[in-house]
Amino acid sequence: MIDELDLAFDEHAEHGRPRHRRGARAGKKGSGKSGIAFLMAFILLALLGGGVFFGYTKVKGYFTAADYDGPGTDPIQVTIAKDATLTDIGNTLVDSDVVKSTKAFTNAAGENPRGKNIQSGTYNMKKQMSAANAVTLLLDPKARITAGVTIPEGSTSLQAYAILSKATKIPVNDFKAAAKDPIALGVPDYWFNRRDGKPAAKTSIEGFLFPDTYEFDPKLDAKQILSVMVKRFLTVTGDLTFADNVQNNLAVSPYEALIVASLAQAESGTKADLPKVSRVAYNRAYKAKMPLQFDVTANYWLELNGKDAKHSGKLTPQELDDPKNPYNTKSKLGLPLGPIDSPGQSALEGAMTPAAGNWLYFVAIDKKGNSAFTDSLAQHDKNIQIACRNGIPLC
Repeated sequence: MIDELDLAFDEHAEHGRPRHRRGARAGKKGSGKSGIAFLMAFILLALLGGGVFFGYTKVKGYFTAADYDGPGTDPIQVTIAKDATLTDIGNTLVDSDVVKSTKAFTNAAGENPRGKNIQSGTYNMKKQMSAANAVTLLLDPKARITAGVTIPEGSTSLQAYAILSKATKIPVNDFKAAAKDPIALGVPDYWFNRRDGKPAAKTSIEGFLFPDTYEFDPKLDAKQILSVMVKRFLTVTGDLTFADNVQNNLAVSPYEALIVASLAQAESGTKADLPKVSRVAYNRAYKAKMPLQFDVTANYWLELNGKDAKHSGKLTPQELDDPKNPYNTKSKLGLPLGPIDSPGQSALEGAMTPAAGNWLYFVAIDKKGNSAFTDSLAQHDKNIQIACRNGIPLC
C-alpha cells in the first residue's frame, strides 16, 4: 500500500514540477501518507484481532460445556433410577434444573475418581449447582434419602400393608384399595388361570408382592408402590422361568405352583424343607386326592377376618374346618382358593422343583424348625410324639 502511494507521487512529480520543491512538499505529504498508512494498518490489525477473538470464543464454546457456578439455590429432591448411566443421571439433573448441561455433569463425574460410584435412590440436592458440586453431593451418603423397607418372606398382604404404611406414612386403607385390582397393578391375567378346575382369587394381590428390601421414591403413592413389588415378582419368576417350568415339568398352572410356594413358605421351619413341603402338597392334592390339612390356611382366614393367628395346637376344630373359609384345607380337596402369603425365591424354587418323595405327612419335631416327613400315618403319629417330647405344643 505504501509503495503504491510513493509510485503515484513520483509519477506526478515528473510532469514538469521542480525537483527541489518535491522535498519540501514531500515532508508535508509524507506526514499524511504515514497517518493514512498507520490508520489503515490499525484497522487491519483490529479486524484481525476481532476475528481471532471471535473465533476463540466460538471454539471455546464448542469445548466448554455450559455449567452453573456455586453450591446451588433452592433445595430439591431428585431420584436416580436403578442402572442409570452417567448420561442418564445428567439428563435427570438437567430436567430438574440441578445442573445446566449433561455434558458438564459427565465431565465432572469423569474427573472425580469416584464418579462412577453414584448409586440409585432419592437425593436431597439444590437447583442450579455446579456440575462438580452435584457429583460431590451424589457421592455423599448423607444426601441420600434412605427409605429402605423390608417385606419379610412369608408376609401376608395385610402384614405388608402395615409395614409399608409405617415406612411411607401412606394409610393402610390406601394400599387395600389399590390392591383390589391386581391386573391394574401389573399382574398378567394369565396368572389367574388354573388347570385343576377350581376358581382363583382374582381380586387378591396375595402372592404377587415379592418379599424384598425396597427403596421407594417418596413421591410414589400406594398403587405405584405395589406396582413396584409386582414388577419385582415378575422379574424373579421370569428369571427362574417359573411359569414354563411348572407347566412343562409338573403339569400345573403357574398360579397353582404359586399357591404351593406360599403354603410351603408358611409351613416350613427351614429353607431345606421348602422343596419337601411342596412335594407333600403336590402328592396330597394331585396324587392321593386327599385334603392338604395345612393349619396355616386356617390362620390365614383368621387374619383376613381381623383375628390373631394361633399356634396349630391352639386352633379349634371349628377354626380348622370352617365351611365359610374358601381357604379351608381340612376337609376340602385340592389346593385352596389362592396363595396365602408372599413366598420368597427359595420357596418359589422349591415349588418349581420339589424334592423327590412319596411323603404325605410332615410335622415340625424340634424348636429349630426341622420337620420329619413320611408316607405312613403310623410313623407320622410317632413323629408327633417326638415333637411333643421336644417341647412342641401338639399334645
